[in-house]
Amino acid sequence: MSHVPLEVPWTTLSAGRGAGVAHEQRPVRTWRVFGQLAAAAGVVLVVVAVLGLTASRRIAEQESVNGAARRTDLVADAVVQPTLQDGIVTSDPAAVAALDEAVRTNVLGDEVVRVKVWDADGRIVYSDDDRLVGRVFPLGVDESAVLADPTTEAEVSDLSRPENVYERGQGKLLEAYRPVWTPDGTPLLFETYSRYDVVTERSTALWRGFSGVTLTSLLLFVVLMLPVLWTLVDRLRRAQQNREVLLQHAVEASEEERRRIAATLHDGVVQELVASSFALAGAAERAERSSAPELAQPLREAAGTVRASIQGLRSLLVDIYPASLQTSGLDAALTDLVGGLAARGAAIDLALSDAAVSASSDAALPAGPDAAVSASSDAAVSDGLDAAGERLVYRVAQETLRNAVTHARADQIAVSLTRTGADVVLEVTDDGVGFEVDETLVRPQEGHFGLRLLRDLASSEGAELKVRSAPGCGTAWRLTVGAGR
Repeated sequence: MSHVPLEVPWTTLSAGRGAGVAHEQRPVRTWRVFGQLAAAAGVVLVVVAVLGLTASRRIAEQESVNGAARRTDLVADAVVQPTLQDGIVTSDPAAVAALDEAVRTNVLGDEVVRVKVWDADGRIVYSDDDRLVGRVFPLGVDESAVLADPTTEAEVSDLSRPENVYERGQGKLLEAYRPVWTPDGTPLLFETYSRYDVVTERSTALWRGFSGVTLTSLLLFVVLMLPVLWTLVDRLRRAQQNREVLLQHAVEASEEERRRIAATLHDGVVQELVASSFALAGAAERAERSSAPELAQPLREAAGTVRASIQGLRSLLVDIYPASLQTSGLDAALTDLVGGLAARGAAIDLALSDAAVSASSDAALPAGPDAAVSASSDAAVSDGLDAAGERLVYRVAQETLRNAVTHARADQIAVSLTRTGADVVLEVTDDGVGFEVDETLVRPQEGHFGLRLLRDLASSEGAELKVRSAPGCGTAWRLTVGAGR
């Protein structure tokens, strides 16, 4: 018997109830739905908080920059411009002292921490920090543009620039600058540096107002949604219950219809064919003894054809509805199933509990009571399974054996039914052509849905189903059904 190589991994089609069956529909639980709503509301709050904080910071910064520009503009017009003297350009002590007194009295404070006055060549002609006076730093493009086209500009300071060496220890700053003129018309650049703390304070104020409105709106929305959600969950639960009832009725109706068709065929067509077979055999014997012996052989051939048809119909009846599954149990039904399929050319080894039965095209399994007993030695392996569990094991065995005989073209097939603790385990292994499991699940061949059918069957009953196969390596199936599902 050829086996699937051990390096070929098992693929779990159904993980069984309690292990999180991927394809099993879970019942709708109210607490879970409302928990998900609360979690979603929390996520929304976090996202809104982050976005709101970012937006508040940007708005506050822009407002503060604009405020610094307006304040600098006002101070330049009200304080600096009237105080400027022509001697400020040449660092005249009197002119410098007058401007310094006005700046320290009316400009510097909790917000404005530095003042600079530049000439057009980039020389600092005045600063409240004496270390900067007289030093030359090239004016930037923006500063030169302000001198050429008078306006007021403000921005977050780049403290890495050389002219800001003495402002670096005061934290983040805002700078604003605009042109001023000496009495003789010489343009100078007036520049102030303000603390960034005002941005943080304004941002916090904006965020508090924004978060209050947002939180209130979100909570109100959730409260208004609760009755609607409760109604939807209740309707969904009832719909799921109705669906389960309909599915159960459909399964029961299918079983009943299969039973009815099998009974009709058995009690009608099969019995009539049996009678026809006996009639043809009797006619052949009478023809042999009469004056028309040439008719005996055709009649015997016809009787043989009818008997073959009866055998085929009986095999079909086992496929449609195995009567032995209900009357004699799972072990007997599997024995009958193997006996019917063995006639198609494959050698099938069936192991039930401690007994083993072999079937091949040369010697089919007997279908009588003795065979069922020999295959079930001391006690049936399936003891403890309910009717649904027995039907599941039989359907999986039936489908996997059909695939092995019809599609896999297997020469040897092994079927075993064993018990592991409280579980019943069905294993079907063949030496057929094998297949690519993942590929077949995603893109099944036209008309071939056996893999999905088996997966859905196992999932619906909460059983574990695994398959292991590869092209040219045969196929192995393992179904585990818990007796206490």
